[in-house]
Amino acid sequence: MRAVFGLVLIVGVALAGGAVMMAKKYISAYQNELARERAARAETVPTVDVFVATKPLKYGERLSKEAVRAVRWPEDAIPEGAFTSIEALFPPESGDKQRVVLRAMEKDEAVMAVKVTRPGEDAGITSRLARGMRAFAIKVDVSSGVSGFLRPGDKVDVYWTGMMPDASISRGEVTRLIQTNVELVAVDQSAGGDINEAIIARTVTVAALPEQVATLTHAQSTGRLSLALVGAGDDTIAAVVEVDQRKLLGLGALEAPQQVEKERVCTIRNRRGAEVVEIPIRCAD
Repeated sequence: MRAVFGLVLIVGVALAGGAVMMAKKYISAYQNELARERAARAETVPTVDVFVATKPLKYGERLSKEAVRAVRWPEDAIPEGAFTSIEALFPPESGDKQRVVLRAMEKDEAVMAVKVTRPGEDAGITSRLARGMRAFAIKVDVSSGVSGFLRPGDKVDVYWTGMMPDASISRGEVTRLIQTNVELVAVDQSAGGDINEAIIARTVTVAALPEQVATLTHAQSTGRLSLALVGAGDDTIAAVVEVDQRKLLGLGALEAPQQVEKERVCTIRNRRGAEVVEIPIRCAD
């Protein structure tokens, strides 16, 4: 009997010790989890208000206060040009003058200075030209205009095709790259980048320096211009390119005929009565 009692006592003590150990382990795990949560709260990323669109906005649409709302944005990841206060986006001194959307925006996209005009400013092409740049229109068709896949904001290379002024060597028509990475600011009458389908344009408007405008004007009046679309993110610079009919067919360059030097003949004239006689003599160099 005493043996049974002793065995029961030992088992009870063992169970009690196990329960105490389990309780200590649970409390320790709970304290560790609580400490991690407190540490996470202490490391919370600081945020600021940034104004975003409440609905899709299209090019040329006037921006109203109902079209934007403030959201919390990580302070170290604010997009450049974003508006962080309602006063900056809608200045009180502007009165009823509204900003106009320059670039299409989707819902919850941050409103930035490059995507809207200044208060009261028109959304015409002039607002898209950088300092020192000029707008120049180029006539295009389905072949020279990349089958209607050009969009405002794209960049293109400009090729000229025509007859060279040097008529001494017959090369036929020549195609030459004359301008690279020229930015499009409008396609026909549209300056917005939210065109959703291919449009066969008749003209495209590019942003160019005055010297480039002069080059394009002369090239357009003396030949045909074709555009080649540059890929997005392509920062390569195209080398000088010129192709004529002989190079196209792999015939090599056509050499100009060499001038054959004629033999010099020097003479003197003697009059014999009514007759004039020319006598050959050695030429004096």
